[in-house]
Amino acid sequence: METEQISISDSDGNEEAILIRSRTNPEAFKSIYTKYFKKIFLFVLHRVGEKQISADITQQVFLKALIGLSKFQFKGLPFSAWLYRIAINECNDFFRKVKKSRLVVLEDAKVEYLFEELTAENTQDELERKLPSILQQLSEEDLQLIEFRYFERKPFKEIAEILDITETHAKVKTYRTLEKMKKLFLSKK
Repeated sequence: METEQISISDSDGNEEAILIRSRTNPEAFKSIYTKYFKKIFLFVLHRVGEKQISADITQQVFLKALIGLSKFQFKGLPFSAWLYRIAINECNDFFRKVKKSRLVVLEDAKVEYLFEELTAENTQDELERKLPSILQQLSEEDLQLIEFRYFERKPFKEIAEILDITETHAKVKTYRTLEKMKKLFLSKK
């Protein structure tokens, strides 16, 4: 039995286009799995907080992606956007089943971009102290927007694809959420 080979880039540098062309061969999915596993695992781990559960959820994400590969439609965005959407759904299913709240992991290097947006006239130390409380007051949708934009540094187009909203809606909602966060910060002085 001959297996179809998959290369990570084509003449346009578009690995997702290659994946689409090789849908009939699940073996070709291996290179995508290898490329994105760590990113998706860390994404899930930052929400769940437990390595074994995160590993299980990540495996489910890739299983669902492999099974649903024929449904994937290339829209000019990284294949990872589709994987993140599946990961969000799997995390949400997990939290519903165990009736547990999700975590927000605040790593210094990742929140620096958010601090830049929020600290025009405020001290960073003060914001660092108050940020966990402010994030707890956000809706799940608002929190996801902030995480993707400022912690994961995703472009609005990719965020829109992951959350299944328009790019304009992603921008407007993100900036409204930032304004809400600034008001929460100022109200807690």
